[in-house]
Amino acid sequence: MSSQNENLAALSAAGVSVWLDDLSRDRIRSGNLADLVATRSVVGVTTNPTIFQNALSQGHTYDEQVHELAARGADADAAIRTITTDDVRAACDVLAPVFEASGGLDGRVSIEVDPRLAFDVDGTVAQAIELWKIVDRPNLFIKIPATEPGLPAITRVISEGISVNVTLIFSVSRHIAVMGAYLDGLRNAAIAGHDLAKIQSVASFFVSRVDTEIDKRLEAIGTPEALALRGKAGIANARLAYAAFQDVFDGGKHTSTFETLRGQGANLQRPLWASTGVKNPDYPDTMYVTELVAPHTVNTLPEKTLQAFADHGELRGDTVTGTAAEAQAVFEALTAAGIELTDVFEVLEREGVEKFESSWEELLSATTAALEANR
Repeated sequence: MSSQNENLAALSAAGVSVWLDDLSRDRIRSGNLADLVATRSVVGVTTNPTIFQNALSQGHTYDEQVHELAARGADADAAIRTITTDDVRAACDVLAPVFEASGGLDGRVSIEVDPRLAFDVDGTVAQAIELWKIVDRPNLFIKIPATEPGLPAITRVISEGISVNVTLIFSVSRHIAVMGAYLDGLRNAAIAGHDLAKIQSVASFFVSRVDTEIDKRLEAIGTPEALALRGKAGIANARLAYAAFQDVFDGGKHTSTFETLRGQGANLQRPLWASTGVKNPDYPDTMYVTELVAPHTVNTLPEKTLQAFADHGELRGDTVTGTAAEAQAVFEALTAAGIELTDVFEVLEREGVEKFESSWEELLSATTAALEANR
């Protein structure tokens, strides 16, 4: 009988849902995903275009299916849709017992709409509905980027009774707008007669990328005050996001809207810490886990970070609740040192969309080549 790793079990007990930031057919077929559920407290899986591009470019796992799709005359878009939805459906089935046991809170697998639709509201909504129907599993999350056009798309998709993972959130102000879009969607879903209890959502707030961008700028400024702030922005930003979440959903002064919906069965929209693999080798490799422990959160970990926390992760209790003033002081110090935070967040969002688009284009060209080779 396998047993859960103590460090990760303690993290889960502290209110952090542990999700794996990776998916491949090999991982599903080999039993590795099921093993991580059984021994590493993994209760969810997130994917993105980069993850699928990596999965499809390695080994020969997809060769047989590509051959069949080529024989049917499928184009690259149709082939990618079939391959990725098959993997996500299979992962949903692996996590179905977790979904049942958690009352639908966890056991979730995310699939992203085509990133080329990041600024196309109607296209995003249409594809979200299509992916929901194709995968046909209640424990699916549709990932929609938190671009400005993404906000009305989130509202419309939630209105359809579809669960949404909002991705690429970098700033607290955008996070607040995302929570508003979710609440608007819930209101519309209730009017349309959907069961609000079945709709879940997470707000994926990116962490390490904030430090990577801000550290680079602090080093360019080069003053002792600037250099002393390296590695502090990402965690401070996430802690401010959590304070905003509490304000709207968890006893804060703006919870009245949600309380009305909660009475109709609505779920709160949990903050999800994304991009929690450490990019700078000078920082502790579990920093973005230990420093972001709080109730009602999700941490989506690359496997390397998951295993690092299993091996030597420290749990110091709730490291987020009540830290907003301290986090705000970090932001004031960054501004005083010469960091233009608004520009940082704009750059990160643009680059985030571009990275996913370029991964998607690579995926398309590799799939096109594979289909051609099989015709």
